[in-house]
Order: sequence, then C-alpha cells, then structure tokens
Amino acid sequence: MNIFFSLFANFFSIGAFTLGGGYAMLSIVEEIVVNKKGWLSKSDFWDMITVVQSLPGVFAINTALYVGYRIKGLRGGLAAAFGATLPSFIIIVVVAMFFSNLREYEIVENFFRGIRPCVVALILVPSLKMVKESKLTIKTIWIPILATVLICSLGVSPIYIVAAAGIGGILCGLYFHRKTFKN
Repeated sequence: MNIFFSLFANFFSIGAFTLGGGYAMLSIVEEIVVNKKGWLSKSDFWDMITVVQSLPGVFAINTALYVGYRIKGLRGGLAAAFGATLPSFIIIVVVAMFFSNLREYEIVENFFRGIRPCVVALILVPSLKMVKESKLTIKTIWIPILATVLICSLGVSPIYIVAAAGIGGILCGLYFHRKTFKN
C-alpha cells in the first residue's frame, strides 16, 4: 500500500471513530502508530505528545502532521492531517444539511449522554500511561501535582505552566550539567 494513502487512511479512521477530541484519540493513535504500523517507537510517541501539547492549534491535526512528517516529510504530514480532518468535515456538512435541530432528538441526546463516560476513559488511559512513561521520582512528582492545582484551583493558563516547566527544565539541566563537570 502506498505510504501516503496508508497515512491518510489510518488517520481518517482515527478521525472517524474518535469522539471526545484530541486527547481521547491518544490510545487509538498509539495502537496504530506504535503497535500496528511501527511508525514511531514508544519513546518517540511520548516525546511527540510532549511536543504536540506545546504547539498552538488543534491537538489531533498537530499529531497527524507530526507523525506524517516524521514518516514522509511535508507531503506525509499533509496526507495524515487531511485524513484526520476529513471525517469531521463530512459529518459537520451532513449534520448542517439534514439535521439542523439535531439536539432536539432524544435519541441523539441519549447517545451523547452515553458516550461521555467512555470519553473520560479515553482521556484517562493515555494520561495514566504518560505518568508511567515519564518515570516520575520523589524529586519530580511535585511538578504535575503543582501544575494540576494551579490549573484546576487557581485557573492559571496551561500555557504559563508549560512555559515555566520548560524553563525550569533548561535551568535544572544547566545546573546539573555544570555540577557534573565540577566533580
């Protein structure tokens, strides 16, 4: 199968069958990109998540662009991103054309009520995997705890948290790098 079509088709299926946004798709992306296709190693996948979370824009599109670009350059990134966005575009057009008052239907409301708990799980599973992969220690466990408290309790923007963590990582790296050379 042509690699461009494979990128398009795989991200089309991810876009078509993932409800709940970018983070809900992480488990599916990992299954396809790491386990089935072997396009990224597990370590590269989690590095990608870190990079993609730091970028402005839609998480799902950034993820598709990143994977596609790593596999086949700009054209690969565009093929994957087009595949990831096309299902949503088609669904929105169909809904706009035929179901302008869709939320008024009880069956539709019940459908969304039913999938909400599933979406929570789809977001929670990759979060727990990321905690496991990050190899937190007693020295670093305070960082995600503090970030969660600042975001949830005090309403601090995640942008500031990511920027502060990045700067902190650079400073710690410089400090420990110097300390290593002095000894």
